[in-house]
Formats: sequence, structure tokens, C-alpha cells
Amino acid sequence: MTEIITDIYQWADSTDATMLLAVNQHHTSYWDTFMWLCSHRFAWIPLYLSVLYVLVRNFSWRTLLLCLAAIGLVFLFTDALNSQLIRPNIGRLRPSNLNNPLSHYVHIVDNHRGGRFGFPSAHSSNAWGFAFFLALLLRRRLLNWFLAGWALLLCYSRLYLGVHYPGDLLAGMLLGVLSAGLFYYIFVRVSHYQTPTELKHPYVPIVVELVLLAAFLIAPIFITIT
Repeated sequence: MTEIITDIYQWADSTDATMLLAVNQHHTSYWDTFMWLCSHRFAWIPLYLSVLYVLVRNFSWRTLLLCLAAIGLVFLFTDALNSQLIRPNIGRLRPSNLNNPLSHYVHIVDNHRGGRFGFPSAHSSNAWGFAFFLALLLRRRLLNWFLAGWALLLCYSRLYLGVHYPGDLLAGMLLGVLSAGLFYYIFVRVSHYQTPTELKHPYVPIVVELVLLAAFLIAPIFITIT
């Protein structure tokens, strides 16, 4: 049984590395800059502010504060599990870490290698936690698709930059979705929230996301991240 488990682990690890390199090795200076921008946490602040605008326009102050607290707890919970429990105990080196033999084959952008361990991905857990919580909260199909696309792009950028394996991102996604479901349930129980049948300006985040993506696509023409 131990040998079977070892074989499965080695196969999964090899497949993870192969999938990572398949994405990471196809790079240009243009896409280096684009993916670096997509991966940067602060680059998406306008998107977060547009979501806040929708919540302010549609919720009472009590519901708004409870909702923001729930979203904050999703981030805190996943980050705490990542940094305090899962990463130190799993101890899986990032592909970009210099102590990982694979790092010699990984293309690095702007000399960014991240921290030591990368399983699971905090970027992935936060992005999917945020997207899934809003999907449960607002129940608008078009918005859900755009937020899912945003989370996928963010995850893809982490592969492209060589700082996470696909397995890191998948584990982060599962952690984020489960955390969002847990804290949404608590939020509903505390606030007695019911999804409004009508929402004011629910698609503002879509417009903001498209504008940001257009800016990210134009930016590499003028700046280069190496």
C-alpha cells in the first residue's frame, strides 16, 4: 500500500511539474508584463472598489458591515490556514524556489520567486473565495461568469510566472470555495439575508474588470517587466 501511495504521489508531482513547464516555458516580454500586472494584488483594487460600490448601493449599513466582515474573515481564515497550518506541514517548495531542482528550468519575471512554500496558493484561495462568496451573495449569472474568469486568469498568471504548480492552485481554489461557503452560511444566519430580486448597478464590476484588462493589454507596449 505504501508503494502504491508513493507511486501516486510521484506521478502527481511529475504531472504537476510537466503542466507547469508547459505554461511557463511559452513566454514573451509582452506577456511577461501582462501576467505580472494580472498577478499583482494591488492592480485589482478598482475591481474591489466597484464591488464595494454595488454593496453600498444595495444593502443597509448593518447588512453591509456584516457582509464585509464575512468577506474579511474568508481572507483571514484561508491565509491563517495557509501560513500557520498547511504550508509548514506540507512543506512543498515553490517551483521557483532556488532549493527546488526544477527552478533551473522555470522562467522568472522581475526576479520574483515568492516565499519558500507554495501549497496551497493564497492568491488562488483568496480569488476563488472572493468570487464564490459574491456568487452566493448576489446571484447574478453574468457577474458570476466574469468573476470566475477573473479568478482563472489570476491563477493562470501564477503558473506563467512560475511561482505555483497547478496542484497548488487547485488546492487553493478548494480552500477558498469551502471558506466562502462556510462564512456565507454564518453571514446569512446572523443577518437573515435574502438575495434581493432587483439590484442597482450589479454589473459595474464587469465594466471595471474589462477596463482593467484593456489597460493591462496596452501597458506592455509602453513598459517592460523583465
